[in-house]
Amino acid sequence: MSARRQSQRAPRLATLALALVAAAGASAFAVDPEEMLPDMALEARARAISAEVRCVVCQNQSIDDSNAEIARDMRRTIRERITQGDSDSQVTAFLRARYGDFVLLKPPFDFRTGLLWLGAPLALLLAAFALWRGMRRTRTRLVDGANATDLSADERARLDSLLDDDREVRR
Repeated sequence: MSARRQSQRAPRLATLALALVAAAGASAFAVDPEEMLPDMALEARARAISAEVRCVVCQNQSIDDSNAEIARDMRRTIRERITQGDSDSQVTAFLRARYGDFVLLKPPFDFRTGLLWLGAPLALLLAAFALWRGMRRTRTRLVDGANATDLSADERARLDSLLDDDREVRR
């Protein structure tokens, strides 16, 4: 690789690295210091629970990583429930009752959440089946089409004549 090409790649790699560091650092400030509990054991429990709870606005982030107002409210609710003496499972059950199973980043597997768990694999299987079926149909058409386009003796002679004429013109 030339030195010029390497020098052109260096700023791109630096920009990519800076963007990744900025994205990773942004989520570190989601939990405000005022929200944190003074008891480190209770705070650790609250952080563990909030890391498993989905932000209902962001949907691909936990409330621990989200800066949305609803995520802040949910974090405060978790900390209030923990300081009132609720267990982790009671806090999770409270959030599920309030927001539904969707609020969990890893919802339980049951009849109602089966589509969440099985939707992607089923879509992948359906796509693979459609691809296989399409390839099979194409192969069948090609094989059948070859039989349909066989030339008669007269057509073959005419084609050979045209090809010979073309060869003579090119010489």
